[in-house]
Amino acid sequence: MTRFVLVSDSTLAYDYRNFPLLDFLPCSPSRMIPEFVYKFLRGPAPAATPAGELINAPYPLRKIEASLLRRFKREEVVIAHEDYLSNFIKDDTEIIGVTTMDPLGIGPTTMSYYALSGGEMMAWVRKDWDSLIAKINAVRKGTKAKLVIGGPGVWEFTLLRDEIDGYNFDYVFQGESEDIIDQLFLQIPTGDLDSSLFYNGYLSYDDNFRRVMKKDDLFIARGIGVSAYPKLEDIPLIQGPSTKGMVEVMRGCGVGCDFCEVTLRPLRYYSPKDVAKEVAINAAAGNANAWLHSDEIFGYKHGNMFAPNEEAISELFTEVMNVKGIRTSNPTHGRISIPAGYPEMMEKLSGILKAGPRNWIGVQTGVETGSDSIAKKHMPNKTLPLKIGPDGSWQEIVWQGVSVETRNYWRPAFTIQVGQEGETLEDYWDTIGMINKLSNSYVDGRPFEFTVTPLLNVPLGRIKSRSLSKSLLTKEHLAVYYASYLHLAKMAIRDGLMDTKGGFFSRLGTGSLISGGGYFMLKYIERLAENAGVDIQKVKSYSVPPTKEIHSLGVMARA
Repeated sequence: MTRFVLVSDSTLAYDYRNFPLLDFLPCSPSRMIPEFVYKFLRGPAPAATPAGELINAPYPLRKIEASLLRRFKREEVVIAHEDYLSNFIKDDTEIIGVTTMDPLGIGPTTMSYYALSGGEMMAWVRKDWDSLIAKINAVRKGTKAKLVIGGPGVWEFTLLRDEIDGYNFDYVFQGESEDIIDQLFLQIPTGDLDSSLFYNGYLSYDDNFRRVMKKDDLFIARGIGVSAYPKLEDIPLIQGPSTKGMVEVMRGCGVGCDFCEVTLRPLRYYSPKDVAKEVAINAAAGNANAWLHSDEIFGYKHGNMFAPNEEAISELFTEVMNVKGIRTSNPTHGRISIPAGYPEMMEKLSGILKAGPRNWIGVQTGVETGSDSIAKKHMPNKTLPLKIGPDGSWQEIVWQGVSVETRNYWRPAFTIQVGQEGETLEDYWDTIGMINKLSNSYVDGRPFEFTVTPLLNVPLGRIKSRSLSKSLLTKEHLAVYYASYLHLAKMAIRDGLMDTKGGFFSRLGTGSLISGGGYFMLKYIERLAENAGVDIQKVKSYSVPPTKEIHSLGVMARA
């Protein structure tokens, strides 16, 4: 008897040929990426056991599975491969729980691609979601199984509320749930929810980014306040391997950027030994790389003024790298001010992680702007413990950070936001200048290694219209996009083949598509920019010295 069947959003289960940033491929508009290219680049289907269970499952599902297994028998809980749903969904199945990240294709990266192409919003991530839900509904037809959707992507259903009707969901759950998921799954079949634990509605935000609750019988939420989040001791360790060997090291961020909801969540830190226990489960399953997830790795047990806790981070990385079977590891997110201000620490961490020419440490970083005024307005704590002014401009802090990271074989993947509140023409050109300086900089005779992805702040009203025109991107926006993709094309050509994995023909195909795709994307954006009146030559040369070679600014002072 399988009472509870857990299923992953399809796009979260693939490995995308383990190429850096190719995980964002599903965000691309389906009309721009041919199906055969999309399916090749996402790689082979995730592996399943003979019974039809996912062998490596997305980390959030592993956490839910572990939470349910504290109360229910092993045979009552399963994480099913989407191609084998009928093996598990039977007459006695009570709950089908699905986790998702970007079900309707309206996440920030997806919307930024839409803005470039215009037209109907139908990204690959949406097509795959529609296909998955159709499979689930076909298999559960005639059973009593309730379909419950959860995960970080459920905010999209609060915005496009009417989309729920076509999917036949029974409930959409919002929030972290490890401490109460067993009670939720027992109460949903009866429809008798404990009002002290659950709220029939969803959490939203007003114009001042304050939390508000909205009544809606199709949604279940936990409410507002610290009690709405599980305590660290109530979050169990995973019991099976996770996709790409990902494990979590902390929750929350605390940096306080005004455009980010994560900063409102309470900080909780896993111990290095608990992190290593989860890593060991992945290593035993053949995952030799440990992805260490946080929203801010340099905030792990941080000190005053967001100063990094070198001892704690070093202990964490050491525990992970000492796990039998682990060869490499990298954090998912980290701010750039820490490498800028703490080069000795970065050298030490790189030694622990065994960074080198054949082992670059990838990390996602929200740089967001090249403007001092925008950085101070929207994300003042991102620079801490450095301060804009006495320790240099925001651009200088970023430059020094990339210099230190490249020297120590870290490769940051930057995001840049366009359309932030209060941005001026000068702010946009500051951002273009920063990108160009970084793109033409060297350390130890090597070019700076980084990628930069521009993201457009799309008004919620435009998202609700379900259709975007290319006019959403202004002349200034397109200038920033062009500078970004000019560098991305350079990186794709330089590193496209080197960073691929697998057999010869797989590497050749992936590397060729990445390099060629980068070039053609650049040319596409160049045409859009020229048609909008962007001075292409000015963008190319802005803030680039005649020698096209920029060297060290020295070590930043610490606050």
